[in-house]
This record gives sequence, structure tokens and C-alpha cells, in this order.
Amino acid sequence: MQVDSLAKRLLFNTVRVDTVLEDGSEGSGTAFVVSHNHPRGNFLFVVTNRHLVEGVRQGGLVFTQGKNGQPMLGQRFQLNIEEFPHAWFLHPDPSVDLAIVPMRPLEAAARDRGIELYYHAIDTRLVPDAQRLASLDALEDVLFVGYPSGVWDQVNLMPIMRRGTTATPIALDFEGRPEFLIDAAVYPGSSGSPVFVVSPEAMRAQSGPRKFLFAGVVAAVFFREEANRITSMPVPANQGGTTIGSEMIDLGLVIKSQAVIDLIDAYLRKWKE
Repeated sequence: MQVDSLAKRLLFNTVRVDTVLEDGSEGSGTAFVVSHNHPRGNFLFVVTNRHLVEGVRQGGLVFTQGKNGQPMLGQRFQLNIEEFPHAWFLHPDPSVDLAIVPMRPLEAAARDRGIELYYHAIDTRLVPDAQRLASLDALEDVLFVGYPSGVWDQVNLMPIMRRGTTATPIALDFEGRPEFLIDAAVYPGSSGSPVFVVSPEAMRAQSGPRKFLFAGVVAAVFFREEANRITSMPVPANQGGTTIGSEMIDLGLVIKSQAVIDLIDAYLRKWKE
């Protein structure tokens, strides 16, 4: 497969997160690679939710191998990280469900084994500023990529692409927090999925004006419980994470993408590579 379109590049934004939790159960979730231009240079990070890395006994990231800059479809490389929870830098605000790890040591570990990693990073320049957010309509088409309920193409190592719409205006902070809702089928394993605002022509256009923005990160899903009470909770990494009698109502909570930039900047203030 030639990676010659925006849609095909999206297939290589994400990295699968496989974990063993403290209770011995297995979990999976989504991470993705971002590229951030900083006065100190250009930096690459893997981004996911903090609830996917906390309370984990063992964890690894699954990449597609590359050769001469091209993907080797189906050639898996799982990078297991020692002391997995401690490898991640968490957002300074404990209420922001984000964590990052720098790509440089991960790629170095792969190179030491003679492995080239293949991925496409999401450029943080795709994060909309306040003016661009204000220009968006109350209802926008969204696309998110990940591993819902652990489902993926295991032979070709491909994630699952899903569509939906915004359920609350992105320009507004849902419940006063820098978050918004999407009307989409969000399931266990979707946690950590990057969310894009996209117009249909953006997926086809090779050049010219198009709407394609990195809007945020899936973090939680809304449930209807037995007592008809609606509540949100982090998208669980394992199938047993939901409560008995709860029903997902296809509303996902998304952390706005500016929080990813804030987290990277906090990391770079604290650490110098």
C-alpha cells in the first residue's frame, strides 16, 4: 500500500497500547505520535491518557516496522517499557487525563535492535487557536482513529477509523472545562484516540483550502446507569471496566488538543533532552 493520501497517513498516526493491569487483567488502548515545534527544536512524543498508564503492571507500545521510509505492513514491533507507569510524564493538572513519553529513547531502543519504526506524526500546528475555534460551527464532522474494544486488523496492524459529529460546540468549554462532546460510538480501547475535525473534501484534496484540524483526545464515555442516571467515566482499557447494568449512550468526552501542547511545554520546561 502506498501511503499517498491524508486518510492513509492517519492509519499510521496511532500506536496500540497493550497492558497488564495490577489485578492481572489485560487491557488495550490508543496512543498517537505528535510533532511539536519549539524554540529549542522539533520534538516527537507519544500521547495517551493518564488513566491508561496509571495502575499498570506491564505495558508496551505496538508499532509497524519500516524499511527505507516505507511501512512493512504486518511486521510488528512491540516495545515493552520497563516500569511502564513511571516512564510517562503526566499533565501537571491531575484532572487532565493526558500523559506523554518522548519518542527519542523509544526510537533509539528500536534502532539498537536493528528496527526502523514507521509512523506519521500529528503536527501540533493543526491544533486550532481561539480564532479558528470560534469560526467552527456548532455541528462539525469528526473522525477518530484507534482500537475500539481492542478491535484492529491484526494481520496488517491497522487501527479502526470511525466518524461522528460534535455534540457540543468546540468553541465552548463543556461544563466549564477545556473539553467537548462528540456523538460517536466510543468503546473501551478508544481511550487516547486522536480526534480530528474534517470536511469530506479534505480527505480527497491534494492541495488548496480544506478543513482538517487536530481537535482533541478521547478520554471518557457517558453511561446510562440502572437508576437512569447519566454519568461519565474514563473509557476503560479492559472489557470489565464498566459497571453492571450500565449502557453506553454514544457520547464521548474529548480533551481539547491545546492541552497536548500545554503538556509538552510543561515537559520541556522541566526536562532538557
